[in-house]
Amino acid sequence: MPGTNDFPAEESVIDELDIAPEDGWNALYLDGDWVPAGDRDLIEVENPATRTTLTRVPSSTVDDVDEAYAIADEAQEAWAKRPPQERAGIVADACALLGEYAEDLATLFAVECGGVQLKADFETQLAQGTMEVGSGLAMRDGGRRKESVTPGKENLLVREPAGVVGVITPWNFPLYLSSRVVAPAIALGNSVVLKPDEHTPLTGGLVLAKVFEEAGLPAGVLNVVPGYGHEIGDHFSGHSVPSVMAFTGSSEVGRGVGQRAVGSYTEPALELGGNNAHIVLEDADVERAVDAGAFGSFTHQGQECISINRHLVHESLYDEYVAGLADRTEQLPIGDPREEGTLVGPVINESQRDKIVGFLEESIARGATVEAGGNHDGLFIEPTVLSDVTADMPAACNEHFGPVAPVIPFETDEEAIRIANGTDYGLSGSVHSTDVARARDVADALETGMVHINDQPLNDEPHVAFGGVGASGMGRYNDEWIMDTLTTLKWISIQREPREYPY
Repeated sequence: MPGTNDFPAEESVIDELDIAPEDGWNALYLDGDWVPAGDRDLIEVENPATRTTLTRVPSSTVDDVDEAYAIADEAQEAWAKRPPQERAGIVADACALLGEYAEDLATLFAVECGGVQLKADFETQLAQGTMEVGSGLAMRDGGRRKESVTPGKENLLVREPAGVVGVITPWNFPLYLSSRVVAPAIALGNSVVLKPDEHTPLTGGLVLAKVFEEAGLPAGVLNVVPGYGHEIGDHFSGHSVPSVMAFTGSSEVGRGVGQRAVGSYTEPALELGGNNAHIVLEDADVERAVDAGAFGSFTHQGQECISINRHLVHESLYDEYVAGLADRTEQLPIGDPREEGTLVGPVINESQRDKIVGFLEESIARGATVEAGGNHDGLFIEPTVLSDVTADMPAACNEHFGPVAPVIPFETDEEAIRIANGTDYGLSGSVHSTDVARARDVADALETGMVHINDQPLNDEPHVAFGGVGASGMGRYNDEWIMDTLTTLKWISIQREPREYPY
């Protein structure tokens, strides 16, 4: 369980960071200005490891949302007319600033969302990668010329910015999941209104405002409105101004976001939950599968939509795999993310903890056996391995979003596929086998947007399409695929010669 190292008061630490705004974090970011809280309610941002208050940020109102969208709408046309190399350059400069502020970001990840150093490095690199790829989109026209069936006609398909992009992001990978929309949207000539999760308003939103401001982004192109989802979320996602509504979060909330967006003729881009299976076939390299299984289950306490939710292991390897995974699990250091060597930090809040612990307790009551872990203290949950699990147990049939590894046996490849597909989700997955062709057959049969052979589901590369099917969302992020969402194709035809009409 966590150590007891003493650290400086978080509030003073984050205000003294080089990345901190001049007047501190207690502000909205509207039209290029840091707007003080005034008489708005305040959101207390807590460190999940120590349960102390980091800072307080304004809780945006529906009027703030209206103002932010109006500002973005007014700023977008002029921004889209800027030369593409200028737009690309500002995004590239923001990317470079993330590298310069890497140590500050690591501190913020630790105290705001419980991220250990490994996670901080991973997320900063991902955010920089998506900015590098995103900046390149500004110079990629993407238009096409098509032949016409009408004599003397020229058909052009021209890409234009979608307009204003609304972005709602979660607390688990806040900087990256915001950057992967904000950076390409800005590079392509859109303006943005960003609502970060109330648990991570700094790394999810205000940090981006700071680096883009420092990079020279014109006022109004990026606006950040922290706020409670239950207070402004519906108004934000159903607003009439944005042309695109990008949401990353739970499937339950995402369904409502998508419905409200479509009701306002706004294109939704939804990356939602997952119940990802890690399949270990009978000819797999067990040690390699265990290595992947531990990383895919326990990185950032399992709080990732692409984490392993279920380990499906052939019955001939089951005991060996469970023993190996339990041994690896018991060696993982738990503690405050700022402590050197910590690999497992706290979960984000009491609600998440109670949900995870409830799934564990219900599964144990129904016959699951704890092979490692199983305890919790405050918001720290021990990485836990469960054997004797069936696919209908709560820890397996739900997206538990925690450091829990339920291991389910199977007899045949067909049974593994059936169990893996026995969910409404379809985000990611993995298959282990020494026969790549066999693994590919299983991968082809999985109803997911992504599958990784001889690896684990926790993969994201900014230049490769990312997204799921079913309850895991719609649309794809990254590179040319997010470009399809953030731009509109316009058909322009030119009749070069007089056309003969039938009347």
